[in-house]
Amino acid sequence: MANVSLSAAGDTLYAYLSGEIDHDAAQYLRLRIDDALVCRSPRVLVMDFAGVGFMDSSGVGLILGRQRRVRALGGRLQVQHAPPQLRRVLSLAQIACTSSKENAKEEGGVQS
Repeated sequence: MANVSLSAAGDTLYAYLSGEIDHDAAQYLRLRIDDALVCRSPRVLVMDFAGVGFMDSSGVGLILGRQRRVRALGGRLQVQHAPPQLRRVLSLAQIACTSSKENAKEEGGVQS
């Protein structure tokens, strides 16, 4: 099962994901993250995948769906800290992933 810890700092909402992201887990994570997006309306949503050990195409859908939601609120999405096996999945889906906050501005997170 997957989990998400949410925290906010200024105009940024951080979603620290952990566990395995499959279809059922993606649905749960989507609800949690979307609730926080509606409550906070951040300028930036950072999805941190450092604690994720497995992700299938449902995880890609989770990312792309949150990107649409954040854009609708006038913000942007940044994906960071994906382990090597997840980076391959993200690369196939053409989703940029940064390894640190400092690189995020240079690399642009998910292409907007």
